[in-house]
Amino acid sequence: MKRQLIFAGVACGALMAGAFAAGTTGASASPSQESGIQAKRVCAQATKIGQMACHAWVVTGSNGKMVTSNTPLPAAFTPADVQDAYNLKGLKSKGATVAVIDAFGYSTLEADLKVFRKTYGLPPCTVKSGCLTITNQHGRPHLPPEDSGWALEQALDVDAVSAACPDCKILVVQSRRPTGGSLGRAVNTAADWKGVVAISNSYGGGDRSNRSYYEHEDVAITASTGDSGFQGGQFPASSTSVIAVGGTSIVKDGSQRGYNETVWSGAGSGCSKRNPAPKYQKGVDTSCKTDATSDVSAAANPGQGGLSVYFHGSFTQVGGTSESSPIIAAVFALSGKTDGMPGQYLYAKPKELYDITSGSNGSCGPPLCTAGKGWDGPTGLGTPNGVGAF
Repeated sequence: MKRQLIFAGVACGALMAGAFAAGTTGASASPSQESGIQAKRVCAQATKIGQMACHAWVVTGSNGKMVTSNTPLPAAFTPADVQDAYNLKGLKSKGATVAVIDAFGYSTLEADLKVFRKTYGLPPCTVKSGCLTITNQHGRPHLPPEDSGWALEQALDVDAVSAACPDCKILVVQSRRPTGGSLGRAVNTAADWKGVVAISNSYGGGDRSNRSYYEHEDVAITASTGDSGFQGGQFPASSTSVIAVGGTSIVKDGSQRGYNETVWSGAGSGCSKRNPAPKYQKGVDTSCKTDATSDVSAAANPGQGGLSVYFHGSFTQVGGTSESSPIIAAVFALSGKTDGMPGQYLYAKPKELYDITSGSNGSCGPPLCTAGKGWDGPTGLGTPNGVGAF
């Protein structure tokens, strides 16, 4: 049975409107150009206390407009790539539910997901079949109005879960506003939903004290660490009980694994200024006296590992740590092991992960900015190699 652990806290305020539309200027340029591919944020960065911004980045052309196509973009990561790269092929969740938490609505979510899954040979996932559920932050059918940036974030989230775990059910909980309070209430709704074993949060804002919204036993709650490199803690990834998910660059090569994976220079890392480290993290040299991000990671570089996403009638290529968080949530669902505080399992068997040992996201050196053997800030303990560590 899931039990909520109570921490003192206050609801967040302030409203942030999403600011993205295909063909318009993005908030800022990509934090890295390792791939030589341009990308931009799909949501405006959070600038006020209580604001949350989604962490998706979309590949753009030289004109700054989102690249779209009637067919999948050849450089984009596919479900087959996700399953091959992380040794997930053939694994089953037995119908476990992964929840994704986002702000605002997405009018063509079910129709777009249908095309994505059919294109890549994945089983259908529809509202009628019970595989897909879309609800508001209170668990009711009246959905909020659409915001184009957050809608693209939702497309990435449901496609990433589908790619890593084709038989997972998907619950999409849409909050009314992109604030900590609204999104937090959406997390509570997901945690109480029958069958939910993992909850992905591909957004963040400034470091904050622990909130009860993210304190649920028997559910793997993941959150992306952000896309601005070494920056200190970012909430909710900096929450003590949340599994903070960093990001990598990944390309196919001739190695035994078949992929070369390094730090994505945009992956967030740092030490929380407010929240204590979980007990299971204290046995690792993070150089933080508090909660350190990340715990684990997955593909995030929009140009090297960015996922093929179907959105509003076109394929595009999207990355950011918004991609890595739902992948990791899906892997927890595949593992079937989310009892207690699931983050502890990663630290019990770190050798069961792919250790990322090269690349950096800043100039502070190891372990917080530069990868090396074992834990590091940008990628945590590493990336999935099947579900042995989960």
